[in-house]
Amino acid sequence: MQLVQETDYGTPASKAEAMVTLTIDGRSATVPAGTSIMRAAMEIGTEIPKLCATDMLDAFGSCRLCLIEIEGRNGTPASCTTPVAEGLVVHTRSERLDRLRKGIMELYVSDHPVAALDPVGQGDIALLDTVAEVGLTEVRYGFDGARHRDTGLDESNPYFSYDPAKCIVCSRCVRACEDVQGTFALTITGRGFESVMAAGTDQSFLESDCVSCGACVQACPTGSLIEKAVIAKGKPEWSTVTTCAYCGVGCSFKAEMRGDEVVRMIPYKDGKANHGHSCVKGRFAWGYANHKERILNPMIREKITDPWREVSWEEAIAHTASEFKRIQAKYGTGSIGGLTSSRCTDEETFLVQKLVRAGFGNNNVDTCARVCHSPTGYGLSTTFGTSAGTQDFDSVEQTDVMLLMGANPTDAHPVFGSRMKQRLREGAKLIVIDPRRIELVRAPHVEAAYHLPVLPGTNVAILTALAHVVVTEGLVDEAFVRERCEWDAFQDWAVFVAEERNSPEALSKVTGVAAADIRGAARLFATGGNGAIYYGLGVTEHSQGSTAVMAIANLAMATGNIGRPGVGVNPMRGQNNVQGSCDMGSFPHEFSGYRHVSNDAVRGLFEDAWGTWLDKEPGLRINNMLDAALDGSFMGLYVQGEDIMQSDPDTRHVAAGLSAMECVVMQDLFLNETANYTHVFLPGSTFLEKDGTFINAERRIQLVRKVMEPKSGLADWEITAALSNALGYPMHYDHPSEIMDEIARLTPTFAGVSFERLAELGSIQWPCNEQAPTGTPVMHIDKFVRGKGHFVITEYLATDERVGPRYPLLLTTGRILSQYNVGAQTRRTENVVWHKEDLLEIHPHDAEERGIADGSWVRLASRSGETTLRALVTERVAPGVVYTTFHHPDTQANVVTTDYSDWATNCPEYKCTAVQVSPSNGRSDWQERYSAFADNSRRIMPPAAE
Repeated sequence: MQLVQETDYGTPASKAEAMVTLTIDGRSATVPAGTSIMRAAMEIGTEIPKLCATDMLDAFGSCRLCLIEIEGRNGTPASCTTPVAEGLVVHTRSERLDRLRKGIMELYVSDHPVAALDPVGQGDIALLDTVAEVGLTEVRYGFDGARHRDTGLDESNPYFSYDPAKCIVCSRCVRACEDVQGTFALTITGRGFESVMAAGTDQSFLESDCVSCGACVQACPTGSLIEKAVIAKGKPEWSTVTTCAYCGVGCSFKAEMRGDEVVRMIPYKDGKANHGHSCVKGRFAWGYANHKERILNPMIREKITDPWREVSWEEAIAHTASEFKRIQAKYGTGSIGGLTSSRCTDEETFLVQKLVRAGFGNNNVDTCARVCHSPTGYGLSTTFGTSAGTQDFDSVEQTDVMLLMGANPTDAHPVFGSRMKQRLREGAKLIVIDPRRIELVRAPHVEAAYHLPVLPGTNVAILTALAHVVVTEGLVDEAFVRERCEWDAFQDWAVFVAEERNSPEALSKVTGVAAADIRGAARLFATGGNGAIYYGLGVTEHSQGSTAVMAIANLAMATGNIGRPGVGVNPMRGQNNVQGSCDMGSFPHEFSGYRHVSNDAVRGLFEDAWGTWLDKEPGLRINNMLDAALDGSFMGLYVQGEDIMQSDPDTRHVAAGLSAMECVVMQDLFLNETANYTHVFLPGSTFLEKDGTFINAERRIQLVRKVMEPKSGLADWEITAALSNALGYPMHYDHPSEIMDEIARLTPTFAGVSFERLAELGSIQWPCNEQAPTGTPVMHIDKFVRGKGHFVITEYLATDERVGPRYPLLLTTGRILSQYNVGAQTRRTENVVWHKEDLLEIHPHDAEERGIADGSWVRLASRSGETTLRALVTERVAPGVVYTTFHHPDTQANVVTTDYSDWATNCPEYKCTAVQVSPSNGRSDWQERYSAFADNSRRIMPPAAE
């Protein structure tokens, strides 16, 4: 095993089509016009010494080490800033260049407090590598760096250390923060020998605007910025490329190891989703894998009030199988079911739904993906013919107008959020439709052209108003619609949206958005060039979630923004494998590839492959399972990696349903909130301990590679297979690659996918088959999957969740950058430094009316329940709207959410709850009772005396 090496070409690649030929050190090089001489040299294997240059950043030309000579030209220009030209003859080495480089390097080293010129044990420090490269062995000015300002170490960031004494003011960190991340948190202060990099205005890193993405650490060539883990553990010995297990961006990382211990995660430059960038979670928040609270041994108990008892894997699997058989014998075949996880791999998810259908003998399988993005599946299937985003992430580089709705990329999808900011700084325009003033409304060097602060629950109304402008002002791309869409359906839709009741003026009373702003935004989107729509859970998690997705599709088709780079409809998936868990057949009515269980031909295909009869009737969704449990007809549940007690709506109903069951089995890393109601706990494995695949928001299938053995002894797929075997339905696989081979045989959109093919290509975007052997970055290019695009009339219907005298405010929820989903992973890392508790954001006007001060305890009550948390008084929310996150179980935010849901998919209406906020003295009765119950439920019996 060895470290995965990546070539740094010094400057970014040119996108020019014209080619130029030149000679470098006697060798011919042919490269695109605009390429730097430094990059051209590296492409033929000649590395020119450098410090300030890296191919992640545009050329800067400050360090002067990359000097070259060009025949016929005077001087020694910098190769990083000098472009190639036809016929140039370049020399990268000469006695003169060697002398100049040594002199420059000698000055840098004299200003850098190193004890010696030996890089061993210093980490990956480019400065010391360059010392050796230029042949510097003596420094006339000393090694102590005495002339450099030394303000002491900044250890405030939990993940990396900053030593200003080692800074050579190359500005790579500053440029990485600006150009790659887009935060502009770093700067160079002082002049001459007083110059040094600083975070903010004389602040520590923790106090500054730094978002801890790690781009500055990765860019630093001197060790001035360095990971604390490298200092503590030493240099990595080997690495492998894997895929992040956090959000739906799907970043590729080099997991750098020392033995079987992770030293650091380095974003992989060849990662097609992230191109070498990262966020604080993917880069640093992997420590949960070794957290002391992680459960490593199977446990069982008879009642949920009993303490846990550790058992062997054999006993745990046998006990689970026995209980499920007992329940089915007593209550019937449909009395048990399973939940798949959007955090687990495709292969693990596929096996769980196979276990339910073939092993349990029913279709009672559901997934957390349904409670976030099932309206995407329904809406896009209806209009386009497939339930996934239309573009790849790279498409944003050709986008002229972005319409961002119900999503907060800089917090929830930060790496892609940074790419959006890059494009906006280049001149693209932005329309934000969100009740809250998210960062992209106004950030350094980025400002939205329009922010439409829509009232929660009125998405369909504002989308219809936008469409009204497009139709009535003649902004429809008629040629596209006539060629690509069902003309009759379009005409019916156009008549509908053109009605006066759907005008911005009429609907502004509903949406709370000024009619002039709606009209301006509609004109910009329809006439501004390539228009791309990005949306998130703020669209789908409503009673009209599916309707809103179809309204988005209508708008894209009407303006011709489908089927080419730079446009499209792009759902921002929340968890790392939301797309994959849907693709794998985790819904009670669908097999993998979104094919209905009632289709005889499809069902016959699976019956032949699995060697068993399969039910043609759709099974129960999780809310139906909970209802059936209270009715006494559903008594057993297998939960793979999902915490429904914290993530699902109407927490009291979830608790009642789980309490009524006779055998709840949880497979996870920690004793989470759902585990408080379980009878069997099967310890799961982290992404570092498994092989498999994840599928990100752009349909990109990527390999997850194991870097350590499962700490519990079994990978997640092995647990599911063992349970199936114990139940009497045999599953035999030697490796997850064999599961993917089965998926490919049974799923047309995955027909060309295999682990070997993924390793060869790096990643594949489905569909991948004979027609698209390397995948499909952009969908619906010549025609829609369904043939013609289908317009749907999207009548706005107000949610049943209305404000009134008792509950006059509307609550909406979301995420924060440092935490992830229910926080089970990130709360067990140093990320808690940035977000120790969930806060309720409330507008100053609403706070003043209620006598609420910033930081004070407040009671948040709805028709469903109440909880308490601290207030954050801010103008980020509009009057009448409050907002909170759901990362901490102590908050129990979903106690107040209702059981209202999307009309088509039952996706819960998380984003619109009528509430009242009032001062409080502390935690609610429910929180106190639940906390006491949870503390008792987590007890583990001590091992028996020998």
